[in-house]
Amino acid sequence: MKKLCAILLCTLLLLASCAPKMNEDEVVQKKDDTTNKEPSIVPSYQLSEETYKMVLPYKVSKARGVIVKQMGNRLDIDEMEEGLRRHSKAVYDPKKYYFQEGQYLDEDTVFSWLERLYTKDQLAEEVKDKVNDLKARGRNIDKKEIEKELQQGLNPKLADEDEYDEKANRANPTYLSHILEQNYLKKNKDNNAELVGISIGLALKSVYRFQKEEYGPYFHEEISKEEMLKQGKKMAQTILKRIRKMDKLKNVPVMIALYREEDQGSPVPGNYVAKTSINGDESTIDEWETIKEDNVLFPNEDSEEKYFDDNKLVADFGKEIQKFFPNYVGVIGEGFYINEELKNLTLEIPIEFYGKGEVIGFTQYTYGLIKEMFPDYYDIEVKIMTNNKVESIIYRNAGESDPTVRVFN
Repeated sequence: MKKLCAILLCTLLLLASCAPKMNEDEVVQKKDDTTNKEPSIVPSYQLSEETYKMVLPYKVSKARGVIVKQMGNRLDIDEMEEGLRRHSKAVYDPKKYYFQEGQYLDEDTVFSWLERLYTKDQLAEEVKDKVNDLKARGRNIDKKEIEKELQQGLNPKLADEDEYDEKANRANPTYLSHILEQNYLKKNKDNNAELVGISIGLALKSVYRFQKEEYGPYFHEEISKEEMLKQGKKMAQTILKRIRKMDKLKNVPVMIALYREEDQGSPVPGNYVAKTSINGDESTIDEWETIKEDNVLFPNEDSEEKYFDDNKLVADFGKEIQKFFPNYVGVIGEGFYINEELKNLTLEIPIEFYGKGEVIGFTQYTYGLIKEMFPDYYDIEVKIMTNNKVESIIYRNAGESDPTVRVFN
């Protein structure tokens, strides 16, 4: 019996040693970590070749939360983050690089850069307060350095007495509302995960809001795309120079992209309009690449003018549903375009249901319409909703013939 157990044990050990090692997580160490810190782990699973693996334990951005405080449209927040990662793929290949949220521009730095430049009088007052504070703490005082440290704002100056002046506000809007940093890492031969690139997204306003009196109503100044690009490119150059003065970013490649926000009440987000890549040994931006992206609401008068066929298709889809389901109230669609070619269409159908059978019947009918009416060269997702609850989802990736359906209990 003992002999038999020994044979079985040896067999198991042999099989275990011969079996392929599947899906083992990679253990890496950040290059600037000390030896007493626990190593980082990169999960072996990757959702797709187009999705970055992320280093664990997950590190949140050093400027976490700033984006929510600065940007008024939740849709813009999501699109700015996802869009920057999407454009980074052209520079940092997801097959080779790991993603990490920004670890170099902290909350204080970002907020200081988002401020307006100080006027001469404002700066003198700020320097005075800083000097008094340093004196009270027995610290050394260098007024020139203090001025340089305080004068970090990238938005235009506005004197205190002009805070509620309409003419001054319209002439000097705040263009920049957020600075988003993303980091890209790569494992080197010493099994260290080192920083090999960063991406910076600049959120720029399309509409500037101001008041003529405290607690008064808001007024609006539209900012043209041309002016926004002019200001954004100027700010990007300043930010690049500041980054190059940071020890850990002196020689790191940088990708910078300019994002044009939509108005606060917009049902669709804005989009990136320009980007540039700078090598690690460069501190000057030479050229910008134009980005032609568009997020469009369907059905809508604006989209009808620019994307007539797609707008009509969504409208006709709604009419087909209405023929057989009296509780149907309309369809809301959002299309994402690159170079005026539809890449992704998302549809939401709000409807009242009185039983699960009705949900299944409606889903089946909608499935048939999607298969018959919508071409397969773009991704499509349809959410069937009732009382803000998702009842079922139908989706199909570009190139596939049959949609996939999920009905929720």
